[in-house]
Amino acid sequence: MHKQIYVHQDDHSNLTGDDLAGKVLRYIRYAALIDTSGLSVMAFGRTVVLSGHVSSKAEIGCIEEAAASVIGVHLVENRVEVL
Repeated sequence: MHKQIYVHQDDHSNLTGDDLAGKVLRYIRYAALIDTSGLSVMAFGRTVVLSGHVSSKAEIGCIEEAAASVIGVHLVENRVEVL
């Protein structure tokens, strides 16, 4: 299955909810270049909640920075843990 990295709707800064969560996850895959199979992204309005697991502490910081840099995200709550 091909994973989308970019879709046209990503240009919009007013995305919320599932649309914003999908945009953030695609951007994390693109920018952080880490395995996102253990990650979950939820968005409540413009607040993004990251949860799940990664393989190192460094990856936690990378995904948080990537999520925070997405246009439309106002706040990131990072609940990701090292497996």
